[in-house]
Formats: sequence, structure tokens, C-alpha cells
Amino acid sequence: MMRAAVFTEPGPASVLQITERDLPPAGPDEVRVRIVLSAVNPTDTGTRAGKGVPDGVKPPRVPNQDGAGIVDAIGDGVTGLEPGDHVWVWDAGYGRENGTAQEFVVLPRRQVVRMNDDVPFEVGADLGIPALTAHRCLTLASDGPARLEPGALDGRTVLVAGGAGAVGNAAIQLAKWSGATVLTTVSSKEKAELAAAAGADTVINYRDEDVAARIREVSEGGPNIVVEVNTDNLPLDLDVIAPNGNVAIYVAGKVAIPSFKAMLKNVSLDFVLTYTTSAEEKDNAVAAVAEAVNAGAFRVGEDAGLPILRYPFERIADAHEAVEQNAVGKVVIEVTQP
Repeated sequence: MMRAAVFTEPGPASVLQITERDLPPAGPDEVRVRIVLSAVNPTDTGTRAGKGVPDGVKPPRVPNQDGAGIVDAIGDGVTGLEPGDHVWVWDAGYGRENGTAQEFVVLPRRQVVRMNDDVPFEVGADLGIPALTAHRCLTLASDGPARLEPGALDGRTVLVAGGAGAVGNAAIQLAKWSGATVLTTVSSKEKAELAAAAGADTVINYRDEDVAARIREVSEGGPNIVVEVNTDNLPLDLDVIAPNGNVAIYVAGKVAIPSFKAMLKNVSLDFVLTYTTSAEEKDNAVAAVAEAVNAGAFRVGEDAGLPILRYPFERIADAHEAVEQNAVGKVVIEVTQP
């Protein structure tokens, strides 16, 4: 038997209940992972509340897409993994009833990624939605790389809106690993310190600085890539972006586009949802993120710009509420002991 957090109908965090379930077997080409840490993303709270990305799956469901743990069993045909390996998983609960908020989860081999044993589980739990989203945002430009690696963004300037968030933090780290100069915007002194810790070259507090003037001061030609968390920022983005630049938007919202500005600069706008990227795009993102992690180029914690907010499994409802209340940092649930 195992413990699992389940909601039988959408609603507030209080609908989550921890129940006992049978241990699922690993079928052909499947891997059973013992989850050490399950991460909570805004998309997870949205799914639980009945407002998330529609995937055709109705409750009862186990929430949470991301997590890290240890391979417990492998099915027939699985190669490249053995019981005991440390792994991270992605999209565990998309189009499936079983996410990572349970002691064991069975997933297709493709969705289980080995990480070096010295990589903290906190890092593994922060990959998935944030890092794969960031990778897609950084590789959308028509003249950009399909896959990030050291040197892939040499000579490019990246503007990351919201550098203290999980996606913003991942975008900063992956862009720096790939050779870019990184600018970022934040809303407070505390968030500025986090974005600087993540590795941003220039951090701009938009509440007390002239963002456009500051960007022009530190970036003569303007950013080539904008990773955007707020569609209200599009007028600013199009004002400062370099000719032929790209704006990648990874949040839902109404969009008002100053199209003449975009036309003058031949700017492209793209919208990103990591769940529905192509298989090739997802494979490139997973491979690049795994390489960065195993190379030690992707970190978490306050000294890396992303505080870890830990909750015991029994307080999963509190963890979901913390994300809904825009907690600064990465919310993770301690499901089992390492």
C-alpha cells in the first residue's frame, strides 16, 4: 500500500485528502518512481481548482506535475535506468490521473530522467514545468538554437520579466549557461537580491526605476529575446527589443499589441505551453536541462535565487494555498524520505 493525495472534485485546497492506495505495478516500458519531493506549480493548483489546462481527465486525480525521487522498479523493455537511480519527472499528471503527490508514481520511460546522485532532490523537483518552459522560451527565435548548450546564446541579450519566479529563475540560469547576457525585472529589493543570486547581469526594480531607460543604458541594441510573464508588458517589450527580436509569452492573458512597433522592428511573438510542445521540442528541452543540471549549472535555494519552501505531505493543502498566495520561492512537498 501507499499514500496518495487525491481530490474527487475540483475546488479549494481543502478538497485534497490523503488516502491509501494499492502500489501500482510498472508495466512494459514504464518506470515506478518513489517520490521524495513533489513540487507545486500554479498549473497544479489550477488543475485542482478546475481552472487548469484542459486535458480530458476528470477527478478523482492525484495532482502535481513535477517531482524528484528514486527508481523503485522498471518494466520490461526499459533501458538506461536501474532501481536506485536518482531521477526527476515531467508532466506526470498531464492527461493522466496520477501526478507526483503520492509515494509512488508509474510513468512512461520517456518522462523519467536520470540525474547524478550528487544533485539535490530539490533541484530535480524544480525542473519539469519551470525549466522546460524556460528552455522553450529561449529557443523560439527563428535564428536561435533548437537546443541550449554552452555557447548556444553567445552574443545575445535576454530580458527575463519576473526574475524571482520559478520560470524566471530557470530562464536566467539556462540563458547564462548558454552564454547570454541577462537582464531581468523585479518588483522589490528582496526579489532583486534573488534575481542577482540566480546570475542576472543587470537587475531592474520596475517599481522605482525607469525600465526602458535602464535597459537602453546597459544594452545598446536592446534584448534579442524577451521571456515574458505579463502580457501588460508588451508595449515596453516592443519599445526596447532589438530588431528581429522575439518575445516569448508563457502566461495566459488578454493581449493588446502595438502592432506598428512590432512591424517596424520585424519582431515575432510566440506563446508557450510546455505541455503541448512537439515531441522534438520537448526532447531537446529535457536533454538540455538534464545536461545543465548534471554539469552543476542549475541550482536552487536562496543562494541561487529560488528559496525552497518545504511542507510535510500531511500539509499538502497548505502547500497549494501557498502557491495560490504567490509565495516567493519553490514550494515542495516532502512525500517520502530520501
